Amino acid sequence: MSLCWFRTDLRIADNHALHHASQRGQVIAVYIATPGVWRTHDDAPIKVDFWRRNLQALSASLGELNIPLLLLEADDWSQCPQVLLDCASRLSADALYFNDEYGLHEQARDADVCAAWHAQQRHCHRFTDQLLFTPGSLKTQAGSMFKVYSQFRRRAYESLHRRVPERLPAPSKQASPLVDSDAIPDSFSGYPAAPAAQQAFWPAGELAAQERLALFTDELLEDYEQYRDRPDLDGTSRLSAYLTAGVLSPRQCLHAALQLNGGEFDSGNPGAVSWINELLWREFYKHILVCYPRVSRHQAFRPDTEAVAWRHDPEGLRAWQQGETGIPIVDAAMQQLLHTGWMHNRLRMISAMFLSKNLLIDWREGERWFMQHLIDGDLAANNGGWQWSASTGTDSAPYFRVFNPVSQSQKCDPDGSFIRSWLPALANLSAREIHVPPTTDLLNKLDYPAPIVDLKSSRQRAIEAFRGLGEKP
Repeated sequence: MSLCWFRTDLRIADNHALHHASQRGQVIAVYIATPGVWRTHDDAPIKVDFWRRNLQALSASLGELNIPLLLLEADDWSQCPQVLLDCASRLSADALYFNDEYGLHEQARDADVCAAWHAQQRHCHRFTDQLLFTPGSLKTQAGSMFKVYSQFRRRAYESLHRRVPERLPAPSKQASPLVDSDAIPDSFSGYPAAPAAQQAFWPAGELAAQERLALFTDELLEDYEQYRDRPDLDGTSRLSAYLTAGVLSPRQCLHAALQLNGGEFDSGNPGAVSWINELLWREFYKHILVCYPRVSRHQAFRPDTEAVAWRHDPEGLRAWQQGETGIPIVDAAMQQLLHTGWMHNRLRMISAMFLSKNLLIDWREGERWFMQHLIDGDLAANNGGWQWSASTGTDSAPYFRVFNPVSQSQKCDPDGSFIRSWLPALANLSAREIHVPPTTDLLNKLDYPAPIVDLKSSRQRAIEAFRGLGEKP
């Protein structure tokens, strides 16, 4: 008998560990709840609740295959080897299957688990599942990991043209289970259930993920390149939460895009090509996380940028966090985050650059805040995005590139409808007025804060703070 250890792979279809475990024989699924670790890693309550709801859906799907799901607990990841061995002894299981996770702590935990199982002469099998390519497998001619996305993408295209990773089927139905599934609780310790409105916005389960994927590829993907930067429209996939929790695999997404685009990666429909590139950005940041461990240690990818003199500005940070900066598009973006647990990607870039450049506040403060609130919070993608915006990371924006939130707002929300939906105080402003920080005359009529920073002078301050730093890591 084998145990299949679920983590951020909460699905039965195209799941490498589950597929291979089922090929060996009888399987019992396990999940280890670690609320203490979630708090240490700043996992958002809405994300933990999404995991919980997807565990409920997974348990039901596994139940139809006669695979029980057991819910185990550990105070810390260091306890995982013994928790799993105790479970195996209780059930007479001699093999463990799981899919790799990435990050310093995740990799150390998984190595310890394998070592403990091998020490007891039990089988332990690991698989690359949440990525298309094993981290470090795509290398430069010199044999090192890529530092530039465009070069990484070119090598990824070469590999995909040789072979597209296949999707694996869900397991066949087993014989009657030997144990009953554990009930998934209505909440985990310290993580209350999310409000009903938020749960409705993010329905759980593989069926919900597949329905959103089908909607995106059937109705939105062809125009993705045109509308992907428009937060006022439903123009993006909104699949990031499902990918982060592993309810959907990157292979399923890739095949869906290829089906629309006649099997092409870098030609054909611009929307499909653009979305495949976004999937590869996600891949790239995971590889960076593994191959350059300093980004797991809250360090800048470009070491020279550790010398930036970030400002200590608690009030400015609080205003940014609460969407009270007086810059409409930034405030609307932060309100979207606070109320839904998600933020449009273009807005993530705008709000991140405003914090790290206009306010010159350490990007790590923003990275932490996003992780504490995002339903799709992912260490690699979140860190990569923040370091790009702060000009400290791989493929980072040149330090002298500082988004103007007003012009960005005019481009991505032309008639101001997104701003109006999240900032009712500005609802009656014209399309011309709504993007600009209100003048003193307008402020007297509006329940809205004055801008906390001058955009022009703060841009110059950021340029001066970065000037003279090296351009390469």
